[in-house]
Amino acid sequence: MITVDFNLFPVGPGRRVLDLGCGGGRHAFEIYRRGADVVAFDQNVSDLAEVEAMFTAMRNEGQVPETATAETVKGDALDMPFDDDSFDRVIAAEIFEHLPHDTAAMKELYRVLKPGGIAAITVPSFLPERICWALSEEYHTNEGGHIRIYTRAELEAKLKATGFQIGPHHHAHALHAPYWWIKCAVGTDNNEHPLAKAYHELLVWDMLKAPKVTRVAERLLNPVIGKSVIVYVRKPLTDEAIDAGTST
Repeated sequence: MITVDFNLFPVGPGRRVLDLGCGGGRHAFEIYRRGADVVAFDQNVSDLAEVEAMFTAMRNEGQVPETATAETVKGDALDMPFDDDSFDRVIAAEIFEHLPHDTAAMKELYRVLKPGGIAAITVPSFLPERICWALSEEYHTNEGGHIRIYTRAELEAKLKATGFQIGPHHHAHALHAPYWWIKCAVGTDNNEHPLAKAYHELLVWDMLKAPKVTRVAERLLNPVIGKSVIVYVRKPLTDEAIDAGTST
C-alpha cells in the first residue's frame, strides 16, 4: 500500500533515498524497484530483518536494476548516523504522530537531506484520526501509539519553522478510514469480529484487483476522509548550489 505519489516525489538511478521509520518496507521496496539507492531506517530490528530479506529476494529475482543498492540501518530518528546532506530524498511515512519530540526529528530530517532535496511527510489526517480517538481510548494510549493529531496547517507550520519550503499535498487511503473506525468500535485487537473481518477482506481484494469502481470512489473520497495526508517539502538550495546551477 503506497502512500507517496512518485510523480510528486521522483526517484530513480543516481538518487540516494532514506525511508525514515520504514516499518515493513512498503516504500523502500518501491524505491528499490525504481532503481534508486535506498536506505531503510528503523528502530525495530525484526522489521529490518524482514526488509533485508525482501531486498535480497528482489535482487535474486531480478526485480531491480543492477545499479540500484539497498541497505537497512538501525537507529533513532532523533540522532541518525548519517552525515549532513546525505540524501537526495527522504520519506517519513506515519512516524511523527508517534514521537514526543516531533520537531527535533524534523530538524534531524532537514540535516540529512541535501539542499534542493525533497522530503515526503505523511501523517494521519485530522478528521479520520479524530474519529478513531473518539471511538477508542486504547487506539491512542497503547504503547507506541499515536500521541497527537495533526491538522495539515500545524504540520506545515512545524515543517516551515524547521526551514523547509512547503510544496503540494494530497490525501490517500480513504477506503481504509472506515476499517479503522470499525476496529476502534469493536476493539483494536478484535480481528475476528465479523464486520472487521469482512471489511479487511474487501480491502485485500481491492489492493489485489484495483477495480475501477473502488479507484474512482477512493479518489473522490480522499479529500474528505483520506486516512493519510501527504505533504511534500524541499530543503532550500544554498547560495553555492544556486551559483553552480545544481538541483535535485
